[in-house]
Amino acid sequence: MLPAKNHSVPADEKRLRRLFRQLPEQDRATLLRFAEFLAAGPAAVPVTDARLVEPLTIPRPERESVVKAIRRLSATYPMLDKERLLHQTSGLMSEHVIKGRAAAEIIDELEALFAGQYQQFKAELEKNQ
Repeated sequence: MLPAKNHSVPADEKRLRRLFRQLPEQDRATLLRFAEFLAAGPAAVPVTDARLVEPLTIPRPERESVVKAIRRLSATYPMLDKERLLHQTSGLMSEHVIKGRAAAEIIDELEALFAGQYQQFKAELEKNQ
């Protein structure tokens, strides 16, 4: 017989598993997509050239999931540091997935969040030039 291995699972992972099991199938899929988005890591490259700071024009689709909205906004504002947005973005995603807030409401707040971060980014860039 093989010796037993110590497979201690961190408390946060246990909690995530418990919450995951409680979710309906559609919400599980959303949570997985969001986890994949987070696992992709930050993609922003520091921008020092003022000509590169304009956001892209990517229109909001009529029907959009929160995860797709985060991806769209990340692509719209590639100059933003995703690490700075992570806490607020994940909080809004949690409100949608766990608390059941409507996707449209969350997406409106995400758009305001990204736009606000962009204005801060632009102000910092102009201040440093």
